[in-house]
Amino acid sequence: MLKFDLLATDAPSADGSYAGSHARRGTLTLNHGVVQTPIFMPVGTYGTVKGVMPRSLEEMGAQIILGNTFHLWMRPGLDVMAQFGGLHQFEKWNKPILTDSGGFQVWSLGEMRKISEEGVKFSSPVNGDKLFLTPEISMQIQTTLNSDIVMQFDECTPYDTKGHITTEREARNSMELSLRWAKRCQAEFARLANPNALFGIVQGGMFENLRQESLDQLVEMDFPGYAVGGVSVGEPKDEMLRIMAHTPHKLPAHKPRYLMGVGTPEDLVQGVAEGVDMFDCVMPTRNARNGTLFTRYGDLKIRNARHKTDEQPLDVTCSCHACAGTSGVSYANGGRDGFSRAYLHHLDRCAEMLGPMLASIHNLHYFLNLMREMREALDAGTFGAFRAQFKADRARGV
Repeated sequence: MLKFDLLATDAPSADGSYAGSHARRGTLTLNHGVVQTPIFMPVGTYGTVKGVMPRSLEEMGAQIILGNTFHLWMRPGLDVMAQFGGLHQFEKWNKPILTDSGGFQVWSLGEMRKISEEGVKFSSPVNGDKLFLTPEISMQIQTTLNSDIVMQFDECTPYDTKGHITTEREARNSMELSLRWAKRCQAEFARLANPNALFGIVQGGMFENLRQESLDQLVEMDFPGYAVGGVSVGEPKDEMLRIMAHTPHKLPAHKPRYLMGVGTPEDLVQGVAEGVDMFDCVMPTRNARNGTLFTRYGDLKIRNARHKTDEQPLDVTCSCHACAGTSGVSYANGGRDGFSRAYLHHLDRCAEMLGPMLASIHNLHYFLNLMREMREALDAGTFGAFRAQFKADRARGV
């Protein structure tokens, strides 16, 4: 089941000082709950968002999380998933879940895989077993996982392979293969009588004409929702922004739009302005484990020596557990229960596991709170002012 309701759109200001954007506000109703959009979806590759308890995810406002079809197929395997009735019961998450198709992992395997019309042959990165992943098998795996949103199996078109930039002909071949696989995914999804929702994925590399062809044909197939894939795969930022500006707002207005694998806080704000409803990225947790924290006033490198004696929290405006402790009161509002930058610097230097756990909680809270603020701005008709303030705050520096 999927139902998307469009509640508000960005509009020009009455005095003409702001031209408006493609930004929109909506609700997405799925089998395991309602999601307020625009939304950021934390990534839980192996059935867990790394270092974060499900209860913490709920407390910070996570509404939907991701699972990884490829990795869950490898471990623990479909027998275990079937025993638990799917991923929700296995990982104790009772809200919506989206699973990717395995296409990105196929792309990332590089020379370990061989792509054909039928599917992809590759060696298991776990034990070396010879495996074969097809559109039909991807649908079968995701049906067993019982994810609320199922992604079509696609070929993620690379930008650069060993110094070779993908040509338009190569991108076309890849895009057309993904379209043929999309039809096979639809047929198998229907045969399995999967009660959830299947999204199509727009491909086409960095070529607007191919993106438009892919989009047009997928819309004809009438998927319940659509994603833009094949970005954030090594291309220069300006190339990604060009495709982001071209594609999302051209997708059907009455269906959800998902930009896959993106990105920084600036990317999220720009993506919303371009009409995107849903985002995911490993960046909040991966950067947290590597000592980079996102704040309202820019990015903070906790490993820098200047933080050794700093008594401030990571972000004085943040109410996450790392910054505000159990009180939930930010430092700016008089709270003093959070952890200091000096303490988090110490944990990182000592490789204490609490360090990346707190950092992950903070980064995810920041991303989810950023999306909440954008929803509130769209509700209030102040998205243009929000964007200007966001840019000024991030430029200020920590």
